Order: sequence, then structure tokens, then C-alpha cells
Amino acid sequence: MSEAKKTVRVTQVASPIGRKPGQRETLIGLGLNKIRRTRELEDTPAVRGMIRKVAHLIQVGETTEK
Repeated sequence: MSEAKKTVRVTQVASPIGRKPGQRETLIGLGLNKIRRTRELEDTPAVRGMIRKVAHLIQVGETTEK
């Protein structure tokens, strides 16, 4: 019996231009560097912290993998 992994779908919706350097670096850490780029990331506390830091620049949706 295998559990479904929880993932989070993250889409960049705003530019990091004019933002603090740490916010740009966090977007790069999430694998985002262009508007409308989407990544599916594992739902871990570290990823949730990064999402919280740049919440105003991204859109988040939850998914489950089999």
C-alpha cells in the first residue's frame, strides 16, 4: 500500500524586478524565473517557507501524485 505524495503547483504571476534580492533568489530556488512558469514541488516545510516568502509573486494550487 503506497501513500500518494502531496505536491504543490506553483505558478509565477509577478516579476521580481524592484523586489528585495532574497525574493528573486527564492523564486530561482523554487525553479521559477519567468512569469507564467509553473512547477510542481513536493509539499515540505522548506518549500512552504519559500512559498510564504514570495506569496505576493506566485499563485499556489495543491495536487496529489500517485
